[in-house]
Amino acid sequence: MQFLYRQFQIVGRHVPTEKDPNPQIYRMKMWARDEVKAKSKFWYFLRKLRRVKKANGQILAVNEIFEKNPTTIKNYGIWVRYNSRTGVHNAYKEYRDTTLNGAVEQMYQEMGSRHRARHSAISIIKTATVKAADCKRPNITQFHDSKISFPVPRRMVRPSSRVYKTTYKASRPSAACY
Repeated sequence: MQFLYRQFQIVGRHVPTEKDPNPQIYRMKMWARDEVKAKSKFWYFLRKLRRVKKANGQILAVNEIFEKNPTTIKNYGIWVRYNSRTGVHNAYKEYRDTTLNGAVEQMYQEMGSRHRARHSAISIIKTATVKAADCKRPNITQFHDSKISFPVPRRMVRPSSRVYKTTYKASRPSAACY
């Protein structure tokens, strides 16, 4: 599956000078649509946090981070700071997804719909995989029941093989639930 937001790890530092031949190396993980936007975000935060500009800094590495198990469902907690129309807020959100990128995408969708927060107004502070016992939000804990079942509103009788599949049937199918 192709995600809109991908996770990148960016490593950078100040350019070495005679005064400081071995400058401090900084590493950040961030979500962006592509590598160029991730690097831009890296310089934005590094300029705010450590007074290193793009003009006098260098990027050592840019790596995309992929999920180890993208087929198993997990609970994710995301700590967020966002600007709303009234001020700056901190929030903790929980999501169920197979990948962290999927959970982050859900978060951006929810923040846009519920809080009218734009992508540029949202900063992800921290993400974590949360154990089922540690989940707080009821919309996540409702799926932790081992005997959970979902109704099948319309059971379709499918052909046993592709050979028996036809475009038009001789009689109309019964749509009754059994």
